[in-house]
Amino acid sequence: MDNGLSSPICTVDPTLSSVRTPSQERFFLLALAGIQFTHILDFMIMMPLGPAFIKVLNINTHQFGLLLSSYTFAAAAAGVFATYYVDRFERRKLLLSLYAFFIIATLACGLAPNYEMLFIARAFAGAFGGILGSLVQTIVADSIPFERRGKALGTVMVAFSVSTVAGVPLGLFLANHIPALGWRAPFIFIALVSTLILYLGYRNIPKIAGHLDHVHEGSRFNQIYKILTAQQHLKAFVFMAFIMVTGFSVIPYIALYLTTNVGIDNSYISLIYLCGGIATLMSSRFIGHMADKYGKVKVFRVLAVISLIPLVVTTNLPVTPLWIVLINSTAFFILVSGRMIPAMAIVSQVVDNKIRGTFMSLVGSVQMLSSGIASVIAGAIVTIRPDGMMEHYNIVGYGAAICGLLTIWLVGYIHSDAKAPQ
Repeated sequence: MDNGLSSPICTVDPTLSSVRTPSQERFFLLALAGIQFTHILDFMIMMPLGPAFIKVLNINTHQFGLLLSSYTFAAAAAGVFATYYVDRFERRKLLLSLYAFFIIATLACGLAPNYEMLFIARAFAGAFGGILGSLVQTIVADSIPFERRGKALGTVMVAFSVSTVAGVPLGLFLANHIPALGWRAPFIFIALVSTLILYLGYRNIPKIAGHLDHVHEGSRFNQIYKILTAQQHLKAFVFMAFIMVTGFSVIPYIALYLTTNVGIDNSYISLIYLCGGIATLMSSRFIGHMADKYGKVKVFRVLAVISLIPLVVTTNLPVTPLWIVLINSTAFFILVSGRMIPAMAIVSQVVDNKIRGTFMSLVGSVQMLSSGIASVIAGAIVTIRPDGMMEHYNIVGYGAAICGLLTIWLVGYIHSDAKAPQ
């Protein structure tokens, strides 16, 4: 069966794949999904809380964009720093250690006394969370054969759906119904849930050290420089950057636009995220299965093309009934998040496992940096009129659509490089 990529160049750690039963693999992926869930939720919870932050902290849309970007820019910088050590440590120990620091940073967000301290705490949470994201994807790529990797990544990326199905609405509920804590409540909630998942990971993630068998010779800086500047890697970085700009120039301001321009009451924002999350929860594994069956490049292109429809609609909605908003926003969540499943499977195949941790850390940095830049630029473009209405969101949408079209073209080059010998 054609998987969209032929002649896989990457191998799976044989000691790991030979000892894992289907039951152990399920709990292994569940633990990884839990880690993904909490660090994605930690980032995403800021977006639907945008109106609350702007009101309570007395900030504008540009400052809110900077608050979002403190997480993403720190994650990008940390990802670059991580390239110096990520392939030199046993993966399980590194993952759980970073996760513990992430929990502490997230708790600090909930205890921050003002905007400035929240900004700093978000940066630390981003630094650890960004590395976690790329490390989880590296572990999946190291552990699961390519022919099943789309489904495995779909399982782990269900975390995005769960974070919107349960996490985002619950976070909004806690923020709105615990007056003593207000916006602090979601961060404290994430820290508590993360502590339980840390224990789950400790029990179910095995030692992963196959990459340590490879000898790393020469200057580490030169090794990283070669990985960073290799032509096939640069194409992958640009590809991922445009994917992130497509989504994260639009996503951070959806809740604000719906409440100010579309006429949706703030109490329905949780419902919008809930419907979108449930739909993506059901679709993620299906998309992963289809990518394995029909080809990852083909499935990515189909999703990328169709996703442009709800993206442009979202940024141009007038005053609209709730049921229409729900249909459009649900399609947006399914398609925009769904692109990432085949995309990550394709990108993970560009390198072999001895440098995959370094490469995926750089990919994670590119993702975070580009999403941070996207939110800052979008925050500078959109403005709030004196009557509270948001302007120029449609311009952001058109720019995002152009970036989405570019990914459809670029994926063919990533496909070719992944098939070429290294």
